[in-house]
Amino acid sequence: MDIRIAAYGVIIRDGEILLAHWNEHGRSGWTLPGGGIEGSEHPVEAVRREIFEETGYEASVDRLLGIDTMVVPAERRHSGDVPLYAMRVVYRATVTGGELRSEVGGSSDDARWFPLAEVARLKRVSLLDIALRLNAQEPADGFPPAAP
Repeated sequence: MDIRIAAYGVIIRDGEILLAHWNEHGRSGWTLPGGGIEGSEHPVEAVRREIFEETGYEASVDRLLGIDTMVVPAERRHSGDVPLYAMRVVYRATVTGGELRSEVGGSSDDARWFPLAEVARLKRVSLLDIALRLNAQEPADGFPPAAP
């Protein structure tokens, strides 16, 4: 089994979410900006780099929202003949600078802000729904929810 660890950022501002359009190997959908960790890179460094590469924005990482895992069967992979174990580290992040632009020559081909109310109508990857659920469980003030 192959293993891939990636980091993604949930960036919401003024009721809109920043998304990247993933378009690779004949499959596509809107997703969070983010991607694979390179070498010994820390996940926080990776998500900041990926956000910049895919959207043109510099970002601060505010907090860890959660970790999601999945196994991609070998027959769904574009390369390799073994399953892929994917670990996706999801952070809440904030834009701190830069200008919106789309990635050139990468796995994403567009970056846009969408009103949160429109997300359900988008063709999107499952990670986006998972990340929005994780984000909804965490308060904006940075403190974990109080125990019931």
